[in-house]
Amino acid sequence: MLIAVFLLIAVRQVGRFNFKIWQIMLGGALAVLITGQIAPVDALHAINPDVMLFLFGMFVVGEALVESGYLSYIAHRFFSHAKNPNQLVLVILFGMGLLSALLMNDTLAIIGTPLVLTLATRFKLSPSLLLITLAVAITTGSVMSPIGNPQNLLIAQDSGMTGSFVTFGSYLLIPTLLSLLIAFVVLRLIYPQEFLTRPLIHEPVCPCDMRATLPVRCSLVIILILAVANIAASLLGARMVITLPLIAVAAAIPVLLLSGQRWTVLRSIDWATLVFFAAMFVLMQSVWQTGFFQLFVNGSMVSSVPMILTTSVLISQFISNVPFVALFQPMILSAGGGTTTQLMALAAGSTIAGNLTILGAASNVIIIQNAEKQGQTISFMEFAKVGIPLTILQIAVYWIFLSVV
Repeated sequence: MLIAVFLLIAVRQVGRFNFKIWQIMLGGALAVLITGQIAPVDALHAINPDVMLFLFGMFVVGEALVESGYLSYIAHRFFSHAKNPNQLVLVILFGMGLLSALLMNDTLAIIGTPLVLTLATRFKLSPSLLLITLAVAITTGSVMSPIGNPQNLLIAQDSGMTGSFVTFGSYLLIPTLLSLLIAFVVLRLIYPQEFLTRPLIHEPVCPCDMRATLPVRCSLVIILILAVANIAASLLGARMVITLPLIAVAAAIPVLLLSGQRWTVLRSIDWATLVFFAAMFVLMQSVWQTGFFQLFVNGSMVSSVPMILTTSVLISQFISNVPFVALFQPMILSAGGGTTTQLMALAAGSTIAGNLTILGAASNVIIIQNAEKQGQTISFMEFAKVGIPLTILQIAVYWIFLSVV
């Protein structure tokens, strides 16, 4: 069943019928339920409520940013210094990459997609180029932080790691910045015509009604304050004091209670992606219960840095990186005690897996789902054309750095 889902997502067309990613994943989940490959109770337990709650809260904030016009205002301020396509892509890579380490890559996928599509239209650039740039930026940038993505959070929490922000930064900051620079080089080689030197003409931005944007600005302040509180706790050697679902819910409250656009926001949030996540958890749990992937795990895969990196990248394509880490980390901890280097290799490998193919990270799916709502998309093969060489180079970078620290 997983192979059929994988192929359908790659092709997304059967005869005259075009399928969206969430429809394919939902079909796979229903199929394993109907055929009895997973019990309904197990399927219900497989759905991670923390992830679902976090995504809902951040979807509310992201949609409110768009509806209020505040996103366009921020985008103009953020990108106004880019004078040509080279600078624009660099700003997206490093700006969104660094922000993803603080706000989580899925959050940036939500609010970044309409932003880069607007930039593509305004500057007559390829939508695919900027969508892939966004995907690569938030995937790669999120490597260096315990709150950059859900799998890093699992690694920091389940391993009992103290001072997780310091640990992640000391091991992964430098190779991540280098990986973002490598991404720029790869994108230039794949899309040479898009980087022809020409000035970008920035249009004047309409001023925002600051009273109307007050709820969403409160939401952003809440996210930043709670994220800084977690960073401070980490620097003091304590565990994360505020959970991600709590951050998301707290951030959504001003919009849901104070915004005059609350019902428009609720109608417009990406319910399809929430369905995708729920279906993905069910399907991946069913795959795990078959024991198929466990047959291929041996001692070298959980103890050697290059093997952890490679295994993480490859298997995450089939069971996604969050379920993979939840299942693979206990094997590392039980087999070799789970050194910090091994755990950082797991974080890096499972995260940059999202750069290999569309299926490697949920944030890629969020970007595509949101892009398709605006009539744009990225094909499986076009993403892989950038992702395959980029991921190979990034594996080499993290391998070298983790071998010498």
